[in-house]
Amino acid sequence: MEWAWLIPVFGFAAFGVIALAGNGLPWRGRYLSILAIAAGFALFWFVLLDFIERGAGFHRFGVDWFETGGVKVAWGIIIDPLTVTMLGLVTFVALAVQVYSLGYMKGDKRIGWYYAAHSLFAAAMLTLVLADNLLLLYFAWELVGLCSYLLIGFWHERRSAAEAAKKAFITTRIGDVGLLIGIILLVVHTGTFDITEILARATNPAAGEEMSNALITGTALLLFLGAMGKSAQFPLHVWLPDAMEGPSPVSALIHAATMVAAGVFLVARMLPLFEASGDALAVVAAVGLITGLAGAALALTSTDLKRILAYSTMSHLGFMMLALGAGGFTAAIFHLVTHGLAKAMLFLGAGSVMHALDDETDIRKMGGLRRLMPMTALTFTIGAASLAGLPLLSAFWSKDEIILAVHDGLHPVYLVLLLVAVVLSALYMARAVRLAFYGPLNDAVRRAHESPKVMTLPMLLLASLTLVVGFLVLPLGGGYEGIGAFLLQPGEKAHPFTLNVWLTAASVILAVGAFAGGWRLYDKRADVVTSARERFASLHRALERGYYLDAGYQWVIDKVVMRAGSVVALFDRRVVNDRGVNGPGEGTVFAGRQLRRHVTGLFADYGVAMALGVLAIGIFLWVRVA
Repeated sequence: MEWAWLIPVFGFAAFGVIALAGNGLPWRGRYLSILAIAAGFALFWFVLLDFIERGAGFHRFGVDWFETGGVKVAWGIIIDPLTVTMLGLVTFVALAVQVYSLGYMKGDKRIGWYYAAHSLFAAAMLTLVLADNLLLLYFAWELVGLCSYLLIGFWHERRSAAEAAKKAFITTRIGDVGLLIGIILLVVHTGTFDITEILARATNPAAGEEMSNALITGTALLLFLGAMGKSAQFPLHVWLPDAMEGPSPVSALIHAATMVAAGVFLVARMLPLFEASGDALAVVAAVGLITGLAGAALALTSTDLKRILAYSTMSHLGFMMLALGAGGFTAAIFHLVTHGLAKAMLFLGAGSVMHALDDETDIRKMGGLRRLMPMTALTFTIGAASLAGLPLLSAFWSKDEIILAVHDGLHPVYLVLLLVAVVLSALYMARAVRLAFYGPLNDAVRRAHESPKVMTLPMLLLASLTLVVGFLVLPLGGGYEGIGAFLLQPGEKAHPFTLNVWLTAASVILAVGAFAGGWRLYDKRADVVTSARERFASLHRALERGYYLDAGYQWVIDKVVMRAGSVVALFDRRVVNDRGVNGPGEGTVFAGRQLRRHVTGLFADYGVAMALGVLAIGIFLWVRVA
């Protein structure tokens, strides 16, 4: 385990070599990048086996870095169940995406830079999950944001891609400011960057003078603001659909294992801090529920295949936050894994469709693609069915764990609304699969063809895992007691796997019924869809326009921010510059001009001045003595 720090180092090294040597490397460095990620994935297995052999628990490795102002900063890593789980997810998905990219990005003139940035992206996320202190975590956090900017705007010659990259960078920066302030407050009041020590003080009543309830609540909410930006929580989700301007493999990595996963990971890592404040945990749950519902509704009305998947990501991230808000740590992390595998496969499937249709993403122009792209259709259907919550697929198990956590930890209203979101998830997934891959063959897609094996094999591997990973929730024997026991945090006790029959039955009936109903609706009853769209035209228009949030933000920028900026600029010019900066200089010039009038060069004038000076001094001394 001591060598786990090398896992991200491989990616950083690949980035450095490719960025510097680039076109001078064989195959422009693409295989070097794949080799680096593969080495990290191989090392992950050694770390996992060593972790299990030593006894799953909490391990730290590192060295002191520097000390300033009484605050020690170490350069170290944490190896615990959360870290190991994330290491496996990030390295595997990154490797699958990089192999897939050999086919998808073939012929791109900047493919070397693509692989360099891709390696840096994976390395940054791996550093984030390994970090044992907030300084290293924040460094990796910002690096993840930078990499997303580089890759979303990879095709920056397209104005839409350049704008999308800036939008993602600026929107997430709002949350990052909150995260930075929260970290500063924690360090100032605890005197350490160390995550475990901060969490120990937050949960220790004896440390009440250092960590008051108000401080805990405030810092937790500031950290959550950072998570909201990265994990696209309502209303900071507006960057996510625009990020589809980047290459599809980039979308797969962002949505499955890196950027959007970072926010969920942050809340999970700092969960004891949130649990020490009931108010902060309640906010996490409420925002998660709103995001889950809002994202599902947006996905149901979008006609762009990649945007449907983006809104689906937003919704499922909301489910994860809701689970964390309900105290369901295991449910949230397990769903992060099952969703990551399925969503990576779905985005690779969408990329396969775009590869065959000259970048077409409108599902209304598709139909019958399964006849021309059977492997893509099969894997996409498996991923969609999993996220729809159909029984025995991986996301079915993790979704069921979330439902149970919400049932046990929150008000029944949360459970009811979560089940509504489950229904919507099944509906939009059925709609996307049916319109894109099944039904009669659309004349517009007759030119389509199956993607090369270098693209379909990673999709098939992800699909295979989507079929079986869910069973990790079960105690499979041989000492393995289920994912819940594996993900235990220090001080927690293992609980056997339980199944609430009534809740499971309800979720199965709702998911299967909604998926089957949605399939039939978009297969045989298109008139019903058209009628509903016309009847609820205002609602449909609001959903198509993203609840008018982009327009609202633009209005705030134009009418409030820009006008306030104009006032500040005017104050800066007229008061700060003209009076504060230029004023003293102009006063000095004026005084100099007045004095210059008395500098005549005549001895008589100087004699009079000297006599007056002596007289003034004499009067002053006489008055003082008297």
